[in-house]
Amino acid sequence: MIGPDDVRLDGRVALVTGAAVGIGAACATTLAAFGADVALVDREPEHLDAVAAAVAATGRRVTTAVFDVRDREAVRDWVSSTADELGGVDAVVNNAAGTFRAPFETLSDRAEDALVAENLTTVTTTCRAAVAHLRPGGSIVNITSVEAHRAAPGFAVYAAAKAAVANLTRTLALEYAGRRIRVNAVAPDVIPTPGTGMLAHAYAAKEQQGESLQPWPDAGRAEDVAAVVAWLCSPMAAFVTGSTIHVDGGTWAAGGWRRQLDGDVYTL
Repeated sequence: MIGPDDVRLDGRVALVTGAAVGIGAACATTLAAFGADVALVDREPEHLDAVAAAVAATGRRVTTAVFDVRDREAVRDWVSSTADELGGVDAVVNNAAGTFRAPFETLSDRAEDALVAENLTTVTTTCRAAVAHLRPGGSIVNITSVEAHRAAPGFAVYAAAKAAVANLTRTLALEYAGRRIRVNAVAPDVIPTPGTGMLAHAYAAKEQQGESLQPWPDAGRAEDVAAVVAWLCSPMAAFVTGSTIHVDGGTWAAGGWRRQLDGDVYTL
């Protein structure tokens, strides 16, 4: 029988990257609310301290580290020291990411390398470092994007890196199934956070023209993403691996269809 206790995370240890604001912060506090001890990393110390305080207020253990997760050696040291300090690892949430709009042909080599490092290499590094410490029943959740599943003019390399993470998720799910480690992805659309101001503005501009870029009438919240992450990290999702869950108000399902704001009429 499945019961409410099967979504609890008591006695489990979760790592969250990019945990200072937005989706990462929501994941950290939600995982703690469901009983997990949480290790947080971000390059922004001020906001990270506030998230750590919110986690501590739930009564759960919390550790913080301040560094750029593109630093592979720092990631490996963090994962190892966290496993020693908190007694192992049960869940990893790869949330750290970043992008900017630019025509593909104008990207410098340095800019392209930075996009790949921030959106793909950080995930491979963290997964590789964590898998040695993940206990059976463990869960890796990679935060991708709806852009991993559609064209993204102006964000070509970012979208390609996110698509690579989606494929990596499926592949690692098979590689680690025998060890009972599940690997899944969550693909949000625009969630109002400090890092999505430009895209949120584009959505608002479209609404002023009488159209919504997402079918669901309410804006998504970081907590909506965190709820799915918590479920994927819980025993309730014990048979879910290799999947991407779209937390986007129906955007991916809609494809090119746009909902008119005066009703449920869709146009291409």
